[in-house]
Amino acid sequence: MSEKTLKYQGRDIQVQYDVKRCIHAAECVNGLPSVFDPNAKPWVDADGASAADVARVIMRCPSGALHYAPEDEALREPVPAENNVRVEADGPLYMRGDIEIRMPDGTTVLKDTRVALCRCGASKNKPFCDNSHGKAGFNDPGILGEGGLKTTDTEQPGLRVVPALDGPFLLTGMVSLCSTDGETVVNFNKAALCRCGGSSNKPFCDGTHKRIGFKSA
Repeated sequence: MSEKTLKYQGRDIQVQYDVKRCIHAAECVNGLPSVFDPNAKPWVDADGASAADVARVIMRCPSGALHYAPEDEALREPVPAENNVRVEADGPLYMRGDIEIRMPDGTTVLKDTRVALCRCGASKNKPFCDNSHGKAGFNDPGILGEGGLKTTDTEQPGLRVVPALDGPFLLTGMVSLCSTDGETVVNFNKAALCRCGGSSNKPFCDGTHKRIGFKSA
């Protein structure tokens, strides 16, 4: 789990950077280079743009590595009304919404609006993606397999994600699942998504983690 967060204080906003959750999607660098410059020291200048513009770009960060604390309460990041999981081709599961990650013992380890979760099985910062899918040669087009989704009577509004010990991500709560090619399944509230990288029915778990001896630590 990530433990290192750097803070960059400006006049009207504080930028918070979780080093281990960054996967270099570059939404910040491309979106607001006057604030986010990897060649500068420090690489974040929180006064390089208006607080509103800094907040707007940070909310584009798909991994949740960037967050902010504004002086103006009106600029605080809203919690999305809907939960969404996007399957990235050859990459992670991108989640947005009212997200809570719990360990199998029920301990809550993270509440966030944006996360990128490993589905190749190789991350050294499980359950988060750390870009290991590239070195591991993970190859998956990001389309939706067959079945794998259930609808129950639960009215839980948020999305609860439990990384099962040596097994899949167990999802509960109303959510939509979107593939790389745009296919979307909406309003299901229970699923098991592969995180060992070996399922033949990605993004759904098919039990392969047991056969290949996947260990999640």
